[in-house]
Amino acid sequence: MYKLLYITNQVCGPGGLERVLSIKASFLTDNYDVHIMTLNQNDQSLFYDFDDKIHYHNISVVGNPIQYILKYRKGIKSVIKKIKPDIVIVCDDGIKGLLLPLILRKPVPMIYERHVSKNIEIKNDNESLTERIISYFKFKVMNLGGSFYDYFVVLTEGNKKEWNLKNLKVIPNPLSFYPSKQSTLQNKKVLAVGKQSFQKGYDRLLQSWKLVTEKKPDWQLEIYGTISEKEGLNHLADNLGISNTVSFYPPIKNIAEKYMEASIYVMSSRYEGFGMVLTEAMAYGVPCVSFDCPFGPSDIIKDNQNGFLVENGDVTGLGEKIVALIEDENKRIFMGASARESIKHYLPEKIVSIWDCLFKEIIEKKIS
Repeated sequence: MYKLLYITNQVCGPGGLERVLSIKASFLTDNYDVHIMTLNQNDQSLFYDFDDKIHYHNISVVGNPIQYILKYRKGIKSVIKKIKPDIVIVCDDGIKGLLLPLILRKPVPMIYERHVSKNIEIKNDNESLTERIISYFKFKVMNLGGSFYDYFVVLTEGNKKEWNLKNLKVIPNPLSFYPSKQSTLQNKKVLAVGKQSFQKGYDRLLQSWKLVTEKKPDWQLEIYGTISEKEGLNHLADNLGISNTVSFYPPIKNIAEKYMEASIYVMSSRYEGFGMVLTEAMAYGVPCVSFDCPFGPSDIIKDNQNGFLVENGDVTGLGEKIVALIEDENKRIFMGASARESIKHYLPEKIVSIWDCLFKEIIEKKIS
């Protein structure tokens, strides 16, 4: 059985990368000996369920930048020497992940998985000249590192345009679940899922929700995700006078229950790598309203067919589309049904088969 080694930072958290890896790696254990190497994870328990056949390796790295990189390199080389993988897959959106073929001198074929947009480097709406210059040179280094991989995998056609590389391949994220039941779309609830951050744009969502509550004050907005006090969302909700219709919750394992309870899903992100929460909501027949941000939603949502796409940053437009779905139950039901049907091509067995073909292609080249 061929061996796969996934190198990532940690798989114990509630993030999208962890969820995707739990699905893919678990499916792959039917045909591969799957190993996952983490960084400073130690004995932390896993948030998502991984197949029992998966093997785990952890390296502990501390110290100044030079000590860190040297220990990081030594730890990974030790794991590779021990298990002798046929392919190494790197799931690390940081600079060190992109430079691993150079750091390790590429001992075996390597694939890089990019789970976020380059825009993650943008931390606010008004970057200074210095920040833009730093981002420019950082992107140059990232492109250089990415060119040394056998394949550089991104999640959407939009993400592909961000990279000036010849080894690019698009493979979307697999669907987390495709339930037999779906939402009734009768509850007066709008749902959003994701950690509180600049990227997720909940400040923009709350401004849109202000417009919704003026017309539909009996509807509730529920936001699930890691809470960050520095984002000041509770304070913003108070200032907008919408605190009684907005609730913030930490991540929960069984988020599926919340999709079942929702009648509309909303995504207010400034940028995305894919937007897996959209496919999850759609699996439950929940219509989605999303900013057309770079680069995931437009690959998933067909505007006015299985949801609404709104110009990125148009908070008034986002609010208007939410209201339109609230007021038109028939459109809600039609879009929900279309959404549920349209995301079947993201089923895990279909996405994992694409990965399987890629792995086989690489292995055949290696042994020929």
